[in-house]
Amino acid sequence: MDSKIRAEFKNRFGAEGVRYASSGRINLIGEHTDYNGGFVFPGAIDKVIEAEIKPNGLDKVRVYSVDIDEYVEFGLNEEDAPAQQWARYIFGVCREIIKRGGKVEGFDAVFAGNIPLGAGLSSSAALESCFAFALNDMFNDNKIDKFELARIGQSTEHNYCGVNCGIMDQFASIFGKKGNLMRLDCRSSEFEYFPFDPVGYKLVLLDSVVKHELVDSPYNKRRESCERVAAKLGIETLRDANMEMLDSIKDEISAEDYSRAKFVIGEKERVLDVCDALMRGDYETVGKRMYETHHGLSADYEVSCEELDFLNDIAKECGVTGSRIMGGGFGGCTINLVKDELYDKFIATAREKFAAKYGHEPRVYDVVISDGAHRIG
Repeated sequence: MDSKIRAEFKNRFGAEGVRYASSGRINLIGEHTDYNGGFVFPGAIDKVIEAEIKPNGLDKVRVYSVDIDEYVEFGLNEEDAPAQQWARYIFGVCREIIKRGGKVEGFDAVFAGNIPLGAGLSSSAALESCFAFALNDMFNDNKIDKFELARIGQSTEHNYCGVNCGIMDQFASIFGKKGNLMRLDCRSSEFEYFPFDPVGYKLVLLDSVVKHELVDSPYNKRRESCERVAAKLGIETLRDANMEMLDSIKDEISAEDYSRAKFVIGEKERVLDVCDALMRGDYETVGKRMYETHHGLSADYEVSCEELDFLNDIAKECGVTGSRIMGGGFGGCTINLVKDELYDKFIATAREKFAAKYGHEPRVYDVVISDGAHRIG
């Protein structure tokens, strides 16, 4: 990928630029907690978007995507937004920096990535973070602080790509640190690094290669459930609720709202338990909490699907330490914490049984926790 980018840049623009990279991410635990004021627990991974960039002295951006094999030019004013969705991520980052009083001048860029698309590893956040970090370094003497770079990526999604996302994906891409996961408090934006070096274990994603078509905005419906329960309790978000409080109003809310809130309150505690367990090097407890999260996402939050439950069952049968849905649900991946000696058998069994039932094998992605956005050279 690196040599392809460099050759393409030299061929198109006749010079050499500076190379930058930013990572995709996993989230070990803490699902559907961000909009409830709770905690998430992501880490950057060794799958990246990489770009070579050079100022061009013009009033426009010229950019080529190696993976899509498409070249786009656009200006830096609001009316210059490109039609191509992938280019809008880059345009949006430029505009959000300019809106905040930062400087962006015309530049040339070539980029590519090895983050699997559609697997829930946040390739779009990695693209935004790569360019935000690069433009901060190239034009702004790194004066924009890192949290603001994450917000620039988030605002790009909101204002130019039509996705009303939280901050977690961009945060992980920017702040990622090799060998560490990060507990982010979605209410206060405070965060803390936690060592993650599971000697004797592997972290692997099994991609079901399934994405179910959704009707009637299931994410919005779940958010509304949580908001109704919080309002009934007289609190801002479920971050401030516990099970005793929820049980006290059980007869005053719907069974569905009760189930949704039950999952969120439990998930808040599971994230904190996992943080404590990691400090002790106790990966067995980490694994138990992952299984509990999967059960809650399937039974109480109802965002799983048959294929993901099947992969989770296979993990249990094979003695995998921890397994759960990763991401919003309804398809995508399970994230699995697997002892080294069980790894080969687990992968072989999952491939064989899943293919026998669904007609195709799951894709397998080994992940290593790595650094976030950085300059390569």
